Amino acid sequence: MEKILIPIQGQDVAPRFDLATEVVILIREMGNPQPEERVMVLPQASAEQLCHLILSDGIGVLICGGIEEEYFQYLTWKKVRILDSVIGSWQMAARLYMEGGLSAGDVLRRRRMEGMDAS
Repeated sequence: MEKILIPIQGQDVAPRFDLATEVVILIREMGNPQPEERVMVLPQASAEQLCHLILSDGIGVLICGGIEEEYFQYLTWKKVRILDSVIGSWQMAARLYMEGGLSAGDVLRRRRMEGMDAS
């Protein structure tokens, strides 16, 4: 069994780990192609509480946007695999991870630059 945590903001990966107040936890069991999905609303944004949740719930993978070096190092030391600087839809990030195609730094969609001239 593998547990993946993604801090979210709306439908996107939260831009900052320490400001997320919602997370998605995906639980992938061997032989089951569709992971179980749980959404949790946190009482407040707190990197310390997220770290505690990750470690106490046995999360093995963290997919996130920006994360401070201190928390990155701590979670890595605790053997959590971190794919950081991911930008875009959390659903797309989850799907790509499950397919083995997600890397740290991936930009999963580009926003249109409306009203901008090419000149």
